[in-house]
Amino acid sequence: MRFRVAVLAAGLFAVPALAHAQPFQGIYIGAGAGYSALMNVDTRASPGLGTPALTFRASSGFGGLLNVGYGLGNGFRVEVEGDYRQNDPGRLFGTLFPTAFNGTVRTYGAMANVLFDMDIGFPWVYPYLGIGAGYAWTDLDNVGIAGTTTPFALRVDGTQGRFAYQAMAGLSFPMPNVPGLSLTTEYRFFQVVGPATFQGMSELGASASVGAGNFVVRNQYNHSLLFGVRYAFNVAPASTAAPAPAPAPAPAQAPEPARSYLVFFDWDRADLTDRARQIIREAADNSTRVQFTRIEVNGYTDTSGSAEYNQRLSVRRAQTVAAELVKDGVPRQSISVQGLGATNLLVPTAKGVREPQNRRVEIIMR
Repeated sequence: MRFRVAVLAAGLFAVPALAHAQPFQGIYIGAGAGYSALMNVDTRASPGLGTPALTFRASSGFGGLLNVGYGLGNGFRVEVEGDYRQNDPGRLFGTLFPTAFNGTVRTYGAMANVLFDMDIGFPWVYPYLGIGAGYAWTDLDNVGIAGTTTPFALRVDGTQGRFAYQAMAGLSFPMPNVPGLSLTTEYRFFQVVGPATFQGMSELGASASVGAGNFVVRNQYNHSLLFGVRYAFNVAPASTAAPAPAPAPAPAQAPEPARSYLVFFDWDRADLTDRARQIIREAADNSTRVQFTRIEVNGYTDTSGSAEYNQRLSVRRAQTVAAELVKDGVPRQSISVQGLGATNLLVPTAKGVREPQNRRVEIIMR
């Protein structure tokens, strides 16, 4: 099981080379709930049951979580999470014969996660992978054997905390009419690393008390399928279509000159360099000193790549710049975002040329 988690963790840091990152930057909050399956739990009981090795097979249950995080703008996200899972113990094996196990098993966790969102070319879905680590408390609430169908009884109550880790794989579906809002569905593998020792009480027969004994719960493995919602703040609305041609100005009145700023990008990238952030900050600062009716944020690419891919890349670049403007204090409602692909080249080139000056976003204040 640990090998699988290690493979998923390695894949998390390998995917940036295989997929393009979803441009997402800023604070977000999320919540989820759904199905929880606690796998077989190996235990030890001594004294009382006359056997050192026991296993209880938990039945299905439910779980939920709340999280708050920050998108780094290059596909990676970091977050903190609080989660809850609840399952019935199911049946106990390792005795003379399987018997029903009563009570409730609850797990509370506080986790820190790292995730990576991927842009696979479809604006309506973004897969993601993640790993996390933290601390979880296991609460055994009146867990045990009733003693009505067996010659012995066992009852355990208590809470123990241990290190925990998890791995996640999911899909997010952005809501086109609500910028920043996404629906999510995901699978999680969660383990509480044992052993954890609980104090129990066991009996033989109808009234012969054996007394208190240790009930040791070894590693707990949980599989969850969760459905949720996530909202990212400071996400500017985007338009993927080229704008309609602006009408020619009336010759009798010259238009007021526009202020523009150019932000350049590395090849096939939509994240910001330090110099790019400095230019965006300058534009945001100047927006408070001049009168303007709107700010246009237009994304462009060079002529390498297909027309469809260049269109998507230009939109991602424009979205990243718009998000940085909002972060620097520009009202989101005053910004229009457009991706124009490999058009309006600053340096005319043939098809397939990686010209740095054509990989840009233009900020225009009108």
